[in-house]
Amino acid sequence: MRTLENVLDYDYEGLRRKLEREKLEPYRATQIFDWIYKKKVSSFSVMTNLSKKLREKLSQRLEVKFPVLVTTARSKDGTVKFLWKYDDGSTVESVLLRYSDRTSACISSQVGCALGCEFCATGKSGFARNLTSGEMLAQILGMEKTENERIGNVVFMGMGEPMLNYDEVMRAIHVIADSKALKISQRRISISTSGIVDGIKRLSNEPLDIILSISLHAPNDEKRSKIMPINQKYPLSMLLDAVREYQAIKNRRVTFEYILFDEFNDSMTDALELVELLKDIKCNVNLIAYNETGSKFKRTPADKASRFEEFLRSHGIEAVIRAEKGSDIDAACGQLRRRMP
Repeated sequence: MRTLENVLDYDYEGLRRKLEREKLEPYRATQIFDWIYKKKVSSFSVMTNLSKKLREKLSQRLEVKFPVLVTTARSKDGTVKFLWKYDDGSTVESVLLRYSDRTSACISSQVGCALGCEFCATGKSGFARNLTSGEMLAQILGMEKTENERIGNVVFMGMGEPMLNYDEVMRAIHVIADSKALKISQRRISISTSGIVDGIKRLSNEPLDIILSISLHAPNDEKRSKIMPINQKYPLSMLLDAVREYQAIKNRRVTFEYILFDEFNDSMTDALELVELLKDIKCNVNLIAYNETGSKFKRTPADKASRFEEFLRSHGIEAVIRAEKGSDIDAACGQLRRRMP
């Protein structure tokens, strides 16, 4: 039996070329994209501005493959967590985040994660495989369709390390930003990495204007290596050199994510080290409350977190305590798992 290719794995030009090779009216790529990305249709049979004969031929060669929505969890703050199941049985979670001025999708780039950060629930289930660009895009389309809501921001900050699935993530970003597809501004797309230096260097040379976020979580190598094994391969000196190189080319601020762990990385000494570490880098620092994931860590008290924030700000670092979303449904930072209910 012939395996059908997923239309979602094609960008616009790729689909046009595919249709041309198959002698299937390549100019119809625009209409197909419109049905999928604007109307959220997953079957050629309902694409009524295509001829019946063309629809039949398309169905014999291609499919629009959405994952199965297994379950949703809804937070009191409006956040919604989705559990998706793909054809091979793999499952991932993604999150819809509602703010007063925007709706964001936090999507996964891998099934599980291989990095094994001490504080993160995702890595506890190990790594299974990379997602294709289409499987990432399907998370966004599925959320928009389920909630009947337009998503305006996308963050690759769910399960997995996006820089270890670089090519597929880049392919997805190009479709997300394409006016024929999801038409989300590049400046509203963010990719978060634990510090994969090779990926940051590659991103420096991409013709993209997206946001780069880096999971930092410690002000020195000793502490960072204890909680993030990737630091042993890419220590802070290498990571920050790559960030400087990125900024020299892009001339854009980067965001550093910093989870505050009580009595580990939240002292004034830690704050001073962080100031010294980042003093020559144009950046924002998002301070994040630790969310329970079964690790040994505890949350920094709110008043202590505020003092840490104020110290950074008083020393010229643009820092803010990030608004907490979805912690009551295990949808907050570090809590996503690939699990069935």
